[in-house]
Amino acid sequence: MEKNYLAALFFGPSDRKTFDAGLQQAIHTLYPEGIYASDNLFTFGRNLSFLGDAELIAAWEKHAETSAERGILWRIAVLAWAARHCAKLPGDFLECACYRGTSARILIDYVDFAKLGKRYYLYDMFNHAPGSRQLLDDHSDSLYDQVKARFAEFPSVVVTKGSVPQVLEEVCPEQVAFLHLDINNAGAELGALEKVFDRIVPGGIIVLDDYGWLGYGDQKAAEDPFFAERGYQVLELPTGQGLVFKR
Repeated sequence: MEKNYLAALFFGPSDRKTFDAGLQQAIHTLYPEGIYASDNLFTFGRNLSFLGDAELIAAWEKHAETSAERGILWRIAVLAWAARHCAKLPGDFLECACYRGTSARILIDYVDFAKLGKRYYLYDMFNHAPGSRQLLDDHSDSLYDQVKARFAEFPSVVVTKGSVPQVLEEVCPEQVAFLHLDINNAGAELGALEKVFDRIVPGGIIVLDDYGWLGYGDQKAAEDPFFAERGYQVLELPTGQGLVFKR
C-alpha cells in the first residue's frame, strides 16, 4: 500500500518555482509516510486509507487521464465513499456539471453501477463562450458526443446537454440518492438545489465540489442560507468540497 500521494496540481502560486522548492523542503523534513500534497492540500501524518482501496485506485488509474483528474484523488475518494453509501438507497445518481464524465466513469466502476438498477444522470453545456469562467480546456462543440460515446456501453447513464437548472425541468429523476454539483456558478447551483433537494431520499448525499474554495465564495454565500432555511449545515471538507446528508 502506498503511504504518500504527491502530485503537481496546485492553483494560485504566483512564483511556482519558489513554491515548489518550499514544498519539497517541507516534505523532506517530515516523517516519510502519510503525506498528501496536491489540489492545494498539504497534510502529513495521515492514514490516507483510500490509497489502500484497490477497487478505487484501479478505477481511478483506468479513467483519470489528465493531470488535473489525477491531481484530485482525495476529492474522487470522497465521491467514491458517498457513492458506495448511496448505492444502497432508493433513487438515482445525478451530476451537474459532468465535463468529460471522468468522476462518474470512476464511480460506475467502483460501485459496479450497472448492477444497481439505477440511472446516472449527467448534465453539462459541454461548451462555453470564450472568456467564461466555466470554460475549461476540453470544452468544445464535440465534447457532448465524446461523453455520450464514453458511456455508450451503459444504457442506464443519461447524458443531457443543456443549461442547469433549466434543463432539469425537462430531464430529472423523481428520486435522487446522490447529487454532485460542480457547476462553478452560484446561480446555477442554487437553481439545481431548488429543483432537486426535495427529491433527495432520506440518507441521500449532496457533494458540493467548490464549497470550500475562496475563489468560489459566492457559491458558499448562496448555499449556506438555502440549507439553513431547511435546518441543515454544510460540512466543509479539507478537499474544498462541501457535504450534506439528507434527513
